Amino acid sequence: MEIKAIAGNIAQVKASAILVGLFEGAEHPDGEVATIDRALGGAISELLRQGEIKGKFKEITVVHSLGNLSATRLAISGLGRKPGLSLDRVRVVVAEACRQLRQKSADSIAATVLGVGAGDISLEGAAQAMAEGALLGLYSFRQHITTPAEYGEVEQFLVVASKENEVPLLEQGIWKGRVLAEATNLARDMVNEPANFMTPTRVAEEAVKVAKAYGLEVDVLEREQMQELGMGALLGVNQGSHQPPKFIILKYKGVNTDRIDLALVGKGITFDSGGISRKSQEMMEGMKGDMSGAAAVIAAMSAIVQLEPKLNVVALAPCTENLPSGSAIKPGDILKAMNGKTIEIVNTDAEGRLILADALSYANKIGAENIVDVATLTGACHIALGDDCSGAFTNNQGLLSKVIAAGTEAGELIWQLPMYEQIKEQLKSDVADMKNVGSRYGGAISAAQFLSEYVGDIPWVHLDIAGPFIAEKDRGYLVKGATGVAVRTLVNLVRSLAKD
Repeated sequence: MEIKAIAGNIAQVKASAILVGLFEGAEHPDGEVATIDRALGGAISELLRQGEIKGKFKEITVVHSLGNLSATRLAISGLGRKPGLSLDRVRVVVAEACRQLRQKSADSIAATVLGVGAGDISLEGAAQAMAEGALLGLYSFRQHITTPAEYGEVEQFLVVASKENEVPLLEQGIWKGRVLAEATNLARDMVNEPANFMTPTRVAEEAVKVAKAYGLEVDVLEREQMQELGMGALLGVNQGSHQPPKFIILKYKGVNTDRIDLALVGKGITFDSGGISRKSQEMMEGMKGDMSGAAAVIAAMSAIVQLEPKLNVVALAPCTENLPSGSAIKPGDILKAMNGKTIEIVNTDAEGRLILADALSYANKIGAENIVDVATLTGACHIALGDDCSGAFTNNQGLLSKVIAAGTEAGELIWQLPMYEQIKEQLKSDVADMKNVGSRYGGAISAAQFLSEYVGDIPWVHLDIAGPFIAEKDRGYLVKGATGVAVRTLVNLVRSLAKD
């Protein structure tokens, strides 16, 4: 979809539909909305007077222009109360309106700049949020559907400024929004693919594509190299699969030093059956998405390199399937991780932390100064925080504060959970250095405590995205299926660290 900024009279812009915003409590239209109202003979004012339009958040009213505008239809989107307006609300409003207009066969949409002047929303920020909302909200995954789509695609989205000198700022915002949204949609594509397509090898191929497209350094370690490095935990999980494991390394150099400012680590279980400790049938279908962390860090790198922050970043994605077979690991087995720690396997369905143990050990070995890992790790976190919020754990409050702020900027909810030492006691083993799982109570915390054994003293944040990695239905700029959660948070974090 083409997204561009132009200057002009919104009422005269040629498009299939026009999109404008209205605040809750407004008694009459103002600004560009007033211009359109006059062109429509006061129709918007009359709808306000009759109470048909209230301006409530996400309320969308579509009216026909009846030849009084260049566009056939007008969508009036409620922005909610003006004091509460945020960039995330702008994203949501644009996404919802674009989807509704697509259903009415609009192939081009022209929109006023929404939200400028409310709070601290700037022209550039508004344009970025609008671009993100349009691209994220109109996303669809149809790679394996052979029948035509019910609706056509929106081919053009115009952000219309009232003054010519506003266009450069809008263009800058649109470009940033496109970079972030396209990276998120790349992660969505990867996660939405079925596991017979998105194997560890295919994940590696996608990483190589990103590297070639944007000039990143890439290395994919094979089984033999993992054996040389002592990655016994990752290789142990892979034992039950015919698909070879891959350990993906993507490098971005924003400064000409050997320092690694940040390592992004993503869990890459391309299908999780639970192994010998098999999952229930109703949970199995969605387990193609257990590589959402790997998809997030790979996709984030595609945006980071385009935004050119002055920072060196490495993305690490350990990838394998977790399947039952005659060669699969069993409860009671003992594995040795890359850092030498031995692990008693109590539950083969607690496999994500095993592959992350080797990836975190690798990040430690290469001297990363900060580490953030992203993983669909525990059902316990999903139960605790619901569908919309990621859980966060840390050994460094300063780094976590930056991660949470980056998530807030992206509209991605993150809530800190504790790292109580008492719960770590659950991981004590009689036959190895530790067990891979503790009690069912506090399961997200004991999982984070397990991971902490592999980062040492390096500032580290663990994001458990088990809840928000998938959406059960369209809502706001989330489309049913993979959400691409954490991509924009990670990019925002890198930009923030670069500024510091």
